[in-house]
Amino acid sequence: MSRSPHRPPAEALTPPRPGLGLVVLAALAVLVTAADTYVVVLALPDILTGVGVGIDELQRATPIVGGFLLGSTATLPLLGRLADLRGRVPVLVGCLLLFAVGSLLTATALGLGQAVAGRGLQGVGAGGLVPATLALVADRWPPERRALPLGVVGAVQEAGAVLGPLAGAAVLAVADWRAIFWLNLLLALGLAGGVLVTGRVRRPDPLGAVLAGLTALAVGLRLAQPGALAEDVTLGLLFVPVGGVATPLVLLAVLAGAALVVRSWVAPAGAVLPLRGLPRLAGEVDVLGSALAVVALGVLVWAFAAADPARQVVAHGPVLLPVAVLAAAGFVLHERRTADPVLPLAALRPVGAWGALVVNLLVGVALVAALVDVPLFARATTEEGDQLGAALVLLELLVAVPVGAVAGGWLCRTLPPRAVGAAGMVLSAGAFVAMTGWGAESLAGAGSTLVLVAAGLGFGLAIAPVNAVLLAVTPARVHGSAGALSVVARTVGMLVGLSLLTAVALRRFTAEVAGIASPFESCPKTPADCPVHDAATDAAVLTQLHTVFAGAAVAAGLAAVAALVLLRGPRLRG
Repeated sequence: MSRSPHRPPAEALTPPRPGLGLVVLAALAVLVTAADTYVVVLALPDILTGVGVGIDELQRATPIVGGFLLGSTATLPLLGRLADLRGRVPVLVGCLLLFAVGSLLTATALGLGQAVAGRGLQGVGAGGLVPATLALVADRWPPERRALPLGVVGAVQEAGAVLGPLAGAAVLAVADWRAIFWLNLLLALGLAGGVLVTGRVRRPDPLGAVLAGLTALAVGLRLAQPGALAEDVTLGLLFVPVGGVATPLVLLAVLAGAALVVRSWVAPAGAVLPLRGLPRLAGEVDVLGSALAVVALGVLVWAFAAADPARQVVAHGPVLLPVAVLAAAGFVLHERRTADPVLPLAALRPVGAWGALVVNLLVGVALVAALVDVPLFARATTEEGDQLGAALVLLELLVAVPVGAVAGGWLCRTLPPRAVGAAGMVLSAGAFVAMTGWGAESLAGAGSTLVLVAAGLGFGLAIAPVNAVLLAVTPARVHGSAGALSVVARTVGMLVGLSLLTAVALRRFTAEVAGIASPFESCPKTPADCPVHDAATDAAVLTQLHTVFAGAAVAAGLAAVAALVLLRGPRLRG
């Protein structure tokens, strides 16, 4: 494979060493966006009501959740490649701005379509932050010293699962659901400004910056329509259509936006919109390869995310799966022939590189079982019907994951990463085995807390070793792409694992229920009150959940074996 004539040598692609402040801001951005992934869980019923969807139509919530997941996964290869080609800072800033725009659209949504579009943009922005941040860490620390900071980044990302619901509950206690996304908007803009300053980005064109600000302000006011302005006698005229065509705010947004485009084209030095560089960038990012990757991942994500586990493993399988397979096959064939692939597959040839992806895939399968079925088990037993109580049970596991992530990075300084990763997954596998023996009252004792904490610590311990090996065996010029693939592998593992484990467990449940005598047979005199039938049904439910835990134990065990065998790389102990 020949190198593209316009591509600089590998040495020129090595990014400068970032400052610690930039890494900290990037990690905070990951925390904010990771928390947003979970904050919607509490606010979802209110969001649906706010966009005109009845509480009895909860099935229509799938696009809101799936849109975020789709955006954060399907575009990862492209964003990772951009982080390698154009630098980590521009991608961080761009992703934060996309997240801010998505937050604005969601906060001002009056219909389901706008809310889905906003969540999708939030997903794109959130997804691109992780690979760029991992690449920043790899840029700053040498392989033998980067395991701990990688563990810290992993801990920050996992902390979002803990802080997200808590932050959502706090906001909902004093305001409505829209305040969550207004807060996201402010945080994203503040972090983007901080990254620009600490990243020492070239000063933007002042006039272009003013035009961009006017455009954003006009669009924001038009979407938000704050009552204090819209109802004012004078300022309210900004929201009244002129001649029945458009409001002054819309006209201002169009004119300022058009002027921004012209200014960015005629004054490329410090341009807010790098328009003149787009043709070259389009050639470097491999547009066809990027499109095929987006289609393959997007269709795959949607097929699993939109599936009803009670009836199917994937949604619209006869249509979506062939499309995903064809797009993936076309992507691989194209990537092998192009000089500038969006995903440098050749860089993944070392065992440690593709082995890290395999481990992350299996970790995702096991992790999703804990995230979904631990609260289900709680609601079916000690926390019957109590959503908050079930969430607090899961919190015992989630709190331990960031602790394990930091501990895993610290242990990698003295132990081989593959040993640390394997030990972590053995710990999680053992915890899942213990869960298969849980009874109706198991969560009432202290033993369940130890099991949940052990599972969380195990998952956390595997984070730093996987990323450390992956980034150690791949060159710096592809670290953005490698980090993106790491996230994709875990996400796909979670989606596939959720569908497969749930499908197997439901079949087991159906078989168990089929063998239960009806209430009329068990209690002919009191069929409406039949403790024997109720106990048998409860036992079938527990059998279903135990089946999922057993499948997760197998996945975690396979991840431990894969980590021990495949996480090979240079010496990472310093």
